[in-house]
Amino acid sequence: MTKLHASKTWLALLVVPAFALLCQTLAYAAVPRACTLQTTLLLHALSIGALLGCLAPTLLAGSEWRRLGDGAEAAGTLDSDAAAPAVRQRFLAALATGMGALFTLLVAAQWFAAWVLSPCLQ
Repeated sequence: MTKLHASKTWLALLVVPAFALLCQTLAYAAVPRACTLQTTLLLHALSIGALLGCLAPTLLAGSEWRRLGDGAEAAGTLDSDAAAPAVRQRFLAALATGMGALFTLLVAAQWFAAWVLSPCLQ
């Protein structure tokens, strides 16, 4: 596995949860300003940025998982107990895709809350 292919997996494993946490932190910090201005545009902009920032690495990890799955028949399956590097790399890519999808869904759920709730709600 080259460094470029490995970085696709690690981006989804490390960057996507960090983006989700950063989005939540910045959204909490932006709520008083949004309430003062009586607009939720800042909250929506943060959510869109975080959603795109989470979605891109997740799609990259998914493409890496599919790429590694093409040669999986020869190396074993995802459930295989084999210690082959291809099996480990494919498992790591599958894990990264799943984690990326979970945190992308979390950011989307936080964005839904920004649509439904007023920033001045206490």
